[in-house]
Amino acid sequence: MKIPAKGFTHGGKFHADDVFSTALLQILRPDIQVTRGFVVPDDFDGIVYDVGGGMFDHHSEPRECRPNGVPYAAFGLLWRLLGAQLVGEHQARLLDENFIQPLDLNDNTGEQNSLADAIGSFNPLWDSKDDPDVCFWRAVPVAKQILENEIAAANAVNRADDTVRRAYASMKDGIVVLPAYMPWKNGLYKTDAIFVVYPSQRGGYSAQCVNDHRTKRSKQPFPVAWAGKPEDKLREVSGLGLRFCHPSRFLITADDKATAIEACRRTLRAAGKKVSEE
Repeated sequence: MKIPAKGFTHGGKFHADDVFSTALLQILRPDIQVTRGFVVPDDFDGIVYDVGGGMFDHHSEPRECRPNGVPYAAFGLLWRLLGAQLVGEHQARLLDENFIQPLDLNDNTGEQNSLADAIGSFNPLWDSKDDPDVCFWRAVPVAKQILENEIAAANAVNRADDTVRRAYASMKDGIVVLPAYMPWKNGLYKTDAIFVVYPSQRGGYSAQCVNDHRTKRSKQPFPVAWAGKPEDKLREVSGLGLRFCHPSRFLITADDKATAIEACRRTLRAAGKKVSEE
């Protein structure tokens, strides 16, 4: 869809829905001129959203809902049509599920949402004489930066996916070794990977447990005896050059790659799982 040069949305009090919708349109067409008002002019030539009863309004029955029952608001309706061109179809769906649906639900039902509250806080106070339009245009750049960050993160996952898939193809004993820290969860979702090893951004190497996609819990946590120990004690009880083990046992850091891999292998052996001979 080609974004027209003009947009129109409702005036007065604003919500995260119309603010993020405006931010999305600005990202796709930076020169778009958006007008706020209560009645769409008969001769208006542009995109109308969150008002006017058109394809990007959600205030008339029957309202559209997603298959999971979450109703669309204007932001979701726009993203459904425009999101894939920014991040691809798969990431557009994930962003809808994790970022946009909670905002749509807030706008349609009033369900509490901290981000929606933060955007709403830009509205004039009840006893203020501030111009709602001025306040709206203070809120839009904030929403735009947040949305740009979400889009950049989604595209970073897209760039990482090929590398993660290649590393998975070389996996041994359920341990995937990555050449650098990168988003890996998308690429290993619903695979038989158990651990991921990668260079730590704080030095050394990290090993992290892969969650079961059904239970959302680590497939194989690191040993209880390692959990939350000070570094000197952790090195003693593990017999390895480990620097840290998270109290929840899903993450360790080690001096080097070989140590991180060996920590995963020992965890598997301790759990009674077969590990190949080196």
